[in-house]
Amino acid sequence: MDPEQINEFVVGYLKKKGFNSAAKDLESYHHHNNNGSSFTSTDYQNDPDLTKLIRSFSQQEDDPTRYREGYSNLRSWAYNSLDLYKHELLRVMYPVFIHCYMDLVGKGHTQEARGFFNSFRKDHEMVHLRDLQKLEGVLAPSHLEEMEFARSLRKSKVNIKISKYSYDLLIQYLQRTKSTLMLGIINEHINFQVYSGQPNSSSDDIEAVTIFGSFQDTANHINQKEIQWGLLEDSLEDRLEKTGGLLSDSEKGQGESKDGDADDSKKRSSEIGKQGSSLKKLKKDKAGNATAKVARLETITVPPAPRVKPELALPVMSTDVEQSILEDLRNRVQLSSVAMPSVSFYTLVNTHNGLNCSSISHDGSLVAGGFSDSSIKVWDMAKIGQAGSGVLQGENDTNDQIMGPNGRRSYTLLLGHSGPVYSATFSPPGDFVLSSSADTTIRLWSTKLNANLVCYKGHNYPVWDVQFSPFGHYFASCSHDRTARIWSMDRIQPLRIMAGHLSDVDCVQWHPNCNFIATGSSDKTVRLWDVQTGECVRIFIGHRSMVLSLAMSPDGRYMASGDEDGTIMMWDLLSARCITPLMGHNSCVWSLSYSGEGSLLASGSADCTVKLWDVTSSTKSTKAEEKNGNSNRLRSLRTFPTKSTPVHALRFSRRNLLFAAGALSKPAS
Repeated sequence: MDPEQINEFVVGYLKKKGFNSAAKDLESYHHHNNNGSSFTSTDYQNDPDLTKLIRSFSQQEDDPTRYREGYSNLRSWAYNSLDLYKHELLRVMYPVFIHCYMDLVGKGHTQEARGFFNSFRKDHEMVHLRDLQKLEGVLAPSHLEEMEFARSLRKSKVNIKISKYSYDLLIQYLQRTKSTLMLGIINEHINFQVYSGQPNSSSDDIEAVTIFGSFQDTANHINQKEIQWGLLEDSLEDRLEKTGGLLSDSEKGQGESKDGDADDSKKRSSEIGKQGSSLKKLKKDKAGNATAKVARLETITVPPAPRVKPELALPVMSTDVEQSILEDLRNRVQLSSVAMPSVSFYTLVNTHNGLNCSSISHDGSLVAGGFSDSSIKVWDMAKIGQAGSGVLQGENDTNDQIMGPNGRRSYTLLLGHSGPVYSATFSPPGDFVLSSSADTTIRLWSTKLNANLVCYKGHNYPVWDVQFSPFGHYFASCSHDRTARIWSMDRIQPLRIMAGHLSDVDCVQWHPNCNFIATGSSDKTVRLWDVQTGECVRIFIGHRSMVLSLAMSPDGRYMASGDEDGTIMMWDLLSARCITPLMGHNSCVWSLSYSGEGSLLASGSADCTVKLWDVTSSTKSTKAEEKNGNSNRLRSLRTFPTKSTPVHALRFSRRNLLFAAGALSKPAS
């Protein structure tokens, strides 16, 4: 190739990139220096690599095949790397994949983009299936600006943690193979956090891949806002503490239940020869109580939560309800890692996969289920016990199995929705039930009258979740329309609308002081909202799949969120940082619940297990090791497996008994 041809390629490349003035100056310079002295100072004819590179600038700019070739070569190299570094190198592949696809779409190569997408999508379906389903809808350059998901991906960077050696291997490969296209995509869309030392395993760091850029900057700005996370002034707990109404463990042990008295009478009537074993057991119990007292002393050293004033006008609690709650609080069992709760599991049978949701009242006496046929069924546990049945029937058929002793159904049937029911929740006293449905409405039911009282309309799409506030009267809902809304029972229109999520809002939870609500979304984030202003005051980033469940600690300081992959993350509301990830479930986490004193967290999953986690030890160790950057996981205390029952609902009662509910599913044959 002679210098004239090289000059033509350079001029053509400059014009294509829009540098018309530079191209014009170069042409003018050539015209006045036709001897080419300034260009022949380098022997281009004897440098074929440089010639090939310059030619590629003009020829390959519009060649779509180089995306497939470059990505395929990078993929093969990453998969063939040593196992020690492979998992870190493979983290790079997903962002490179999606940006190769969007670059092809942006340049109008729709057919080649679809071929590229279908060829390599299987590599990423396990972790990023929902994102890939959204990307399938990006078929034209205009979609890159019109779709919020695609636009946010293009404007943000991915933050990837990688060891120095893995990073050096990647850069050396890109330079050695002259992969300028892949290098450009990585440079533009990935921000590496390089650390020294050996690579961590793929499960060691939940924050190995996070969003970085404009969205992260927005989240950081929002997370600077001040929030009052404490409990309400003059709460029932405060009254008990001031009056000394909390019972000691010994008092609870003496009068906790009639069953305990019955057991004592049996012991007194037992043979004299068994007294020795009873004494041994008594000593064992005393040792256990001593351990429990030590655990209680540790929790006492934790500073009490600050007290705040309510932003909402809270309803006046009736005397009967207040006395009932106070009685429950006085008899609350103190739980810890050495004193774990009893579990009462309610199993619904014969549902034929029609159960979408379930809910348990605060005292565990009522269970509600929402079904795909638009019905709601409410079971009274007292009546179930009288009927002598140990399971909850889910069928409408009038057969003998589901009839009570008087020929009546063993449940109350509530009809009114015109679509599948996706959520149901009891008011704190248990006198009302709220339900949400695919018909876009929320309905209020009376458990005393067994009738529908109000139909609330406001959402434009299916309503995925609805939750009563801790004090009743107010409730929150969330929907496919990407909003959450605050309502009161006496108004049919919402009081506040919270908008900001980029996808469906799948779950909602109230803060204990009723001044905030939290929402979990399919956009993989959790947000905290001020109920008075409707503003977002926290954004929690870290989940890798849609968030399905939320729970607030009793003191209002911490929050737990569970996602579709089975990961649970525990957050500090003040800093919006993840304290520690909870790994153990291998399927969707559908329900979370804190114990009354906040020392234990229970999780229920589609993997048919209930797990208990030690929250107190985790928060203490994390604070002690924050400076070292270590991330200790919550300690798993116990797993309760079911035979074949995914766990739809969990609730700690005020007395710290753990209730759970789910529908028996037949295993695939």
